[in-house]
Amino acid sequence: MSEKFDYVIVGAGSAGCVLAARLSEDKNVSVCLIEAGGNDNSAFVQMPAGVAASVPYGINSWHYQTVPQANLNNRCGFVPRGKVLGGSSSINAMVYIRGNRWDFDNWAAQGNHGWDYYSLLPYFIKAETNHSINNEFHGSNGPLQVNELQTPSPVNQYFLKGCAEQGIALNSDINGVNQEGARLSQVTQHNGERCSAAKAYLTPNLSRPNLTVMTKVQVEKLIVTDNTVTALRVNHKNRRRIINASKEVIVSAGAINSPQLLMLSGIGDKDALKKLGIEPTLHLPGVGQNLQDHLTVVPLYRAKTSAGTFGISLPGAMQMTTQTYQWFKNRTGDLTSNFAESHAFFSIDNDAPAPEIQMEFVIGLVDDHSRKLHWGHGYSVHASLMRPKSRGSVTLKDNNPKSAPLIDPNYLDHPDDLTTLLAGLKQTLSVLESSAFNEIKGEMIYPLDKNNDEQLIEFIRSTADTEYHPVGTCKMGSKDDELSVVDSELKVHGLANLRVVDASIMPTIITGNTNASVIAIAEKAADLIKLERSQPADQ
Repeated sequence: MSEKFDYVIVGAGSAGCVLAARLSEDKNVSVCLIEAGGNDNSAFVQMPAGVAASVPYGINSWHYQTVPQANLNNRCGFVPRGKVLGGSSSINAMVYIRGNRWDFDNWAAQGNHGWDYYSLLPYFIKAETNHSINNEFHGSNGPLQVNELQTPSPVNQYFLKGCAEQGIALNSDINGVNQEGARLSQVTQHNGERCSAAKAYLTPNLSRPNLTVMTKVQVEKLIVTDNTVTALRVNHKNRRRIINASKEVIVSAGAINSPQLLMLSGIGDKDALKKLGIEPTLHLPGVGQNLQDHLTVVPLYRAKTSAGTFGISLPGAMQMTTQTYQWFKNRTGDLTSNFAESHAFFSIDNDAPAPEIQMEFVIGLVDDHSRKLHWGHGYSVHASLMRPKSRGSVTLKDNNPKSAPLIDPNYLDHPDDLTTLLAGLKQTLSVLESSAFNEIKGEMIYPLDKNNDEQLIEFIRSTADTEYHPVGTCKMGSKDDELSVVDSELKVHGLANLRVVDASIMPTIITGNTNASVIAIAEKAADLIKLERSQPADQ
């Protein structure tokens, strides 16, 4: 069975949903969006607090893990990635943070023309409707709804005051002039529901006759003829089909699955592919390399009261029953929480070009991605290293499309990463031990002494893990860069009719949560594709 479209997009995550919506605005082109997961109408997706089940238990997720990490006591880390319409934007904590302007200027300084901050800012603005901040940095007419938390916990005020005690001032707009500081989270929610990329971009446009969305379809391979990608082989319910693309195939499967698909298609390091029985199509050794992620360490504290926090207790169970009814009835109440209700950015080195540490304050005892449960109530903080110097990889286990890839973030390989994260953990503990928390602070789940470096380092090695932001595995850069995979128009070097558009193209990781930036990347990519289509064929 064979089908044909102008544009075929692989992956209905944050980038794929944007591309499908923007490209199908032109009624004269046909667009096909392919997603390995199912639809997004589950309460686990639409209810903001559903993230507590989606992430730890693999609901709507690929549920990967890393290879053993030598610098984390040989533990295997956790790598949940969205497998549903909306991708990871349907299972994430909905925090709206764009990154630091220096991040994008640094991309441009690496030779990626058109990717500096002021070139990307119009796409952040275009994507966004911000319901509480109205200034030149924010949008008011975009599909992505950005709001303040509907019912923030009063416990956040202890954190914000603790930050102030430690010299981290309040910042009304961390996506504006200056990123450093502390704030209640802005979230991609609206009317008590998650506003994923699917909800923002895809759902309103599903009735377009030129847009076809396929779910529960696994793309197995790109078909390349004369250095041109012409089609894909897909598997649906164990039946293979060929889907042809007359103009372009756009791979938007994310930082793990995009390089996996390229390598399965023979695009990657030729020697590594041959060893797996894959005939090389194009020698591109950067595919799957340059993996970067935010490593986070999480101190946890019990609270003296159950008020304002989530937890396992009789009062907590009664609260959950009441709040579940309230959310289903009118989309209000505590289950509109994203758990990571406030955050702060700060630097260790005063000369750093952008904040080096992000703290996310969580109103619950979230231990090991909520896979390790504790009786009672409390709070925790994710202290995350923003710009690691370590680099890892995504490689193939074998030539079977159903096999999970080998994911190696190579955490703490560079010694500076441990030094900076240790300093960030110390500062985080100073905030949590400040007098602002005296009214609520109980015992630590894992007692730590902020003056004992040896103990803190062991805590990092025995507990630190992902903050869910893998990037960089199809790096944007010039042909002279042996690790680059795509050029500044996101076209794959050496092949026609193929682009990669997602977090994998980031040359270096950004300072903060990655979802907003991926949406802006896709908005820009859609314009690049439209501009090329509008130009005469001989140009």
